[in-house]
Amino acid sequence: MRPLVIAAALPFVVACAPAVTNGGPAAKAADRGTPVTAGRAPAGAGTTPMTRKPRPKIPRGTTAGYVVFDRQTGRVALRHAEHRRFRSASVVKILIAIDLLESGKPVSAADRALLKSMLRASDDDAATTFWRRGGERRIVQRMAKRLGLKDTLPPPIYKPGFWGYSSLSASDIVTTYRYLLDRADPKVSGLILGHLRKAAKCGKDGFDQSFGIPSAVPRPFAVKQGWSGFGTTPPVRCREDASRVRGAFAGTLGAVPAGRSASRLDRIVVPDLGRPVLHTTGLAGKGERLVMVLLTAHPAGTSWQESVRRTTDLTRQIHQAAS
Repeated sequence: MRPLVIAAALPFVVACAPAVTNGGPAAKAADRGTPVTAGRAPAGAGTTPMTRKPRPKIPRGTTAGYVVFDRQTGRVALRHAEHRRFRSASVVKILIAIDLLESGKPVSAADRALLKSMLRASDDDAATTFWRRGGERRIVQRMAKRLGLKDTLPPPIYKPGFWGYSSLSASDIVTTYRYLLDRADPKVSGLILGHLRKAAKCGKDGFDQSFGIPSAVPRPFAVKQGWSGFGTTPPVRCREDASRVRGAFAGTLGAVPAGRSASRLDRIVVPDLGRPVLHTTGLAGKGERLVMVLLTAHPAGTSWQESVRRTTDLTRQIHQAAS
């Protein structure tokens, strides 16, 4: 990987944001979702209550925020810590793409090729090209205002090139997908979602990002994945021809201006620095009925394989509870 664009380990220079983990008071306070019921009691059963599906169980030490929005009912089917901010990793590439296509400037054939690579194979070089051209942090600020994102923040001033140090919440990512589905110009949404529906199993640097939705949810689906903090070399290089599912993944880095102090220039805290993050987001079901977003941060030192296992298992539970 080239120095300015690394799709994995990031400098651990800011203290981690407080975790919201399963089982503690903070998790219970954040979990405001309405349990999804599974059918009514048989006739003649009197006052027997409807059966409730079990709540997803977040692994000990893992922090998670998730939302499932049902487009058929127009309601949130499941939620937990939906406004908790996470380090964006590559999920912010959706905002970079929207900003590019809605800029009013012509999009060249070369840019369309970069956009395809960024969204399907999570090409970090392509993301950095668009990030610099669009004004870096100003991209996130513009998108947050235009889409009405409540929790989204740009990277700190002292990390202007680190697009993956933006902060996002599960709620804001659901809002972003709903913007593409319901409000954006069809030419914009069609191009972006079209690439996400054909996302590659293997990232450009060899990481297999078929975790989460691609491994836990039946087809059809469209996905944008995100990960950060696992090093620059995949434990096993991904092979596209061995794919049974498809996904897309993430990364970030950038140059740090010399002699600048975080405490003097910016109060934005990058969430979960020192902890690996793994995110799975997208659309699932017939007619893309469900908008699913799961953002996770795992204990420091957790391996790629274990993080993938935890995230995929939790995704499966979330889908079952919301379906």
